[in-house]
Amino acid sequence: MNLFDLSGKVAIITGSSRGIGKAIAERMAEHGAKVVISSRKAGPCEEVAEALNAKHGAGTAIAVPANIASKEELQNLVDETRKAFGRVDVCVCNAASNPYYGPMEGISDDQFRKILDNNIISNHWLISMVAPEMRARKDGSIIIVSSIGGLRGNAIIGAYNISKAADFQLARNLAHEFGPDNVRVNCIAPGLIRTDFARALWENPETLKRSTQGVPLRRIGEPDELAGAAVYLASKAGSFMTGQALVVDGGATI
Repeated sequence: MNLFDLSGKVAIITGSSRGIGKAIAERMAEHGAKVVISSRKAGPCEEVAEALNAKHGAGTAIAVPANIASKEELQNLVDETRKAFGRVDVCVCNAASNPYYGPMEGISDDQFRKILDNNIISNHWLISMVAPEMRARKDGSIIIVSSIGGLRGNAIIGAYNISKAADFQLARNLAHEFGPDNVRVNCIAPGLIRTDFARALWENPETLKRSTQGVPLRRIGEPDELAGAAVYLASKAGSFMTGQALVVDGGATI
């Protein structure tokens, strides 16, 4: 048996029209999963789903746009997934927000609340929607894409790092709640990845140089370098891993 086979599994991946989420969806589909592409805008979601269906066969992917700030839209995401595929086996909470770069003293209350709401509470909402059926089946994998920033201090993305540290604790708590029902909850903690979301941290050559000069691989990561970690956590290969943070970073983190 292929330990990484996801045939027969259905995966919801938020923020999957581009970047890390898109890479995860592509690799999960490659390993046999049915995937649900979701982000705020319908057009980009449909483009990704169409490409996956063309590559892996009709019915591999569907597009269900959802704004993670809306509990109603997240419920619709889950409802439409069940309508199309009958179940949810894997949930990847990848979408996140970071509307502010700068010292904590300068962040507005609205910006801080948006970060906490979208990066923590929205994950809790979506997980609460899919976990009951997983627990009833005694099988499921929930993956939160957190960040290496949740393990480190930072002078310009402090609020974002606070939210990502909370995601680690969310996974640990839920691992204890869901573990007796064989539902695993883990985080992936990426280092600096070349995505539009992180553009402010790598687009400037001087910033990029400072970010990479002291790390062993001397470079930042690419979205596809995260995807294998998600496949691992969703598959039989990761069946004895829960409540953990899988760090994917080219830097010295240990």
